[in-house]
Amino acid sequence: MRYTFLIWVMVIVGGSGNNWGAVLGAILIWFLWIKAEIWGPELMAALTALLPEGGVRAHLMASAPHMRFIAMGLVLLLVLRFSPRGLVPEK
Repeated sequence: MRYTFLIWVMVIVGGSGNNWGAVLGAILIWFLWIKAEIWGPELMAALTALLPEGGVRAHLMASAPHMRFIAMGLVLLLVLRFSPRGLVPEK
């Protein structure tokens, strides 16, 4: 199911009527998917720096890998809001 979601995001981000748009969307989503694995725990550590050690902070740090899905959702929302035909729309 996860890969089906990624394929839809690639097509929506790139543009459904253009092969180059789908390729651009795939590269963008792949790059973001890989980088979110690194940036997620760093961002969560920065956000929870002021929290005391305990269950809440441990839970938030353990859920840092889910930042990938938050990043994908954010990209999808931004593209659909500001460029509904994709980054490279059909001519």
